[in-house]
Amino acid sequence: MSFQQPSHSPFSSPQPDHGAQGPFGLGAPTGPAPKQRGRWLKYGAVAFVSLFIGVGIGSSGDGTAAADTAAAGTKSEPRPTATVTETAKADGDGDAKPAPTVTETETVTAKPKKTKKPGPVTSFSGEGEYVVGEDIKAGTYKTAGADGDFGCYWERAKDASGEFGSIIANNNLNGPGRVTLNTGEYFKTNRCQEWKKVG
Repeated sequence: MSFQQPSHSPFSSPQPDHGAQGPFGLGAPTGPAPKQRGRWLKYGAVAFVSLFIGVGIGSSGDGTAAADTAAAGTKSEPRPTATVTETAKADGDGDAKPAPTVTETETVTAKPKKTKKPGPVTSFSGEGEYVVGEDIKAGTYKTAGADGDFGCYWERAKDASGEFGSIIANNNLNGPGRVTLNTGEYFKTNRCQEWKKVG
């Protein structure tokens, strides 16, 4: 393959003749650059193989732990382990021999204490709506009064509809107050201090 220089036009400057040396000296390539396709193919293949190996390594770690747990058929939970070390006494003959050590390991499974299911409380915040018998216990409650300058409002209701007809009793307190709540009622309180059961 040979290249021919175009003839010089009056508008271009004359090109120097480098001869066999090329523009960068002896040994520099004078022809077209070698094809890049082989290099791209080689690097692409290496990247693909590396990705394939990485995915294989990454996925192999997750499956074994799950398979072991499934094969055992039990939940894996931490178990307390007690280790007892006993040292045998040396004979009284005066020989200083190292005494053999016996180690016994015993696994003890501790049973958790049963906790009571949380039930209705006997004191609660002065802001909110509560169902008597579910959220709070039935009985007589006392508050110290308003939690600010606007007074304490409480309301006993038949249901949670918020309708005027569902109100059994209500009051605005500027000082301490008491209210008796029955099971099944709804108790609404706004801007009050904490309510505590007194009876």
